[in-house]
Amino acid sequence: MKFNLTTADLDTREIYITGNFNSWSPKDPRFMLTRIGVNDFYIEIDDAMLPDLVEYKFTKGGWENVELDKNGDATTNRKAEKTISETHDSVDMWRLNWGPFKQEFFPIVEVISEKFYIPQLDRYRKVWALLPHDYYISEKSYPVLYLQDAQNLFNEGSPFGNWEIDKKLSILSEYGRGDLIVIAVEHGETSRMSEFIFDNDSISKGSEGKKYVRFITDTLKPYVDANYRTKKDREHTGIGGSSLGGLISIYSGFLYPEVYSKLMIFSPSLWIEPQNNFPLISFRNPYKIKIYLYGGQKEGSKMVKRIRQFEENLKNWEYKRLFDFEFKTSINKDGTHNEFYWSQEFPRAVEWLFYDNSENPVEVAPRQTKPTEK
Repeated sequence: MKFNLTTADLDTREIYITGNFNSWSPKDPRFMLTRIGVNDFYIEIDDAMLPDLVEYKFTKGGWENVELDKNGDATTNRKAEKTISETHDSVDMWRLNWGPFKQEFFPIVEVISEKFYIPQLDRYRKVWALLPHDYYISEKSYPVLYLQDAQNLFNEGSPFGNWEIDKKLSILSEYGRGDLIVIAVEHGETSRMSEFIFDNDSISKGSEGKKYVRFITDTLKPYVDANYRTKKDREHTGIGGSSLGGLISIYSGFLYPEVYSKLMIFSPSLWIEPQNNFPLISFRNPYKIKIYLYGGQKEGSKMVKRIRQFEENLKNWEYKRLFDFEFKTSINKDGTHNEFYWSQEFPRAVEWLFYDNSENPVEVAPRQTKPTEK
């Protein structure tokens, strides 16, 4: 079957076709289109690889760069019977770097408390909740993701930039993937390092990570579950962060696997635990834990190496039946240690952790379409 495409966009990036024939992988090298003119492309796909009804879209290498209609809106799936042998399509616009962001899908941002008391540390902390845009007009319960370093997750004016999770959640919501509550905990400024390092006085004298983990798990989570419509079970609860925030999230998942089933670990400070001496608990029936690992090759010579070593340890611990891990690793060859790259990775990690499984590949569909559309 031959797919023909015309686009008015002169962007020189490669174009891919994705659909129900490749599990909606947006950058599958087997399905890169061939340019035959300034604006014209095509690809021929063996009929044996296609279902009878082909559903598809065009991307420039990722869902952050998927096709849009002339109004900048998400499109429905294209559909074609394999028997027609040839299609002729056009794309008016492409999503660029996840934008544009639509205000109507932005999460509701609430301050849970300006001074949430941490009894384990006898101090206070500002805590935020980002709720689905339709939270107060629905009756649904939602999975929850706890994230560290709220100062750098959203809101303009943070000194190092931010993850723009409010904007990224709006995109996910537009595609029907935004039914998620994010609880964002601000770090303790000068006490950040001691709170995020677990029982390692050689790195930070008076390390308080053990107490901080207990705060999130034993104090904050029960409060959130009591005051918001959450899915309280481990299958719908995740925790994550970047750098030291990623490190303390690893500890949280390993110490409380009965609470957290999903870990979002970006550029973790594994230099603090070069031998991966994480406390591990042995269970008769190991808990299943999904771990999304991200690192950039330009973060320093050892970042990727340490992530790869951590991968090997995950496999070894799984072999010993201490845990049952499913993990996905994303390495960005251009990535440096900053919020811009974590921002790019956030929606991919949310989709894989909370929506994707091997039996039911990630569906990417605009909100206004039928639930089965990609």
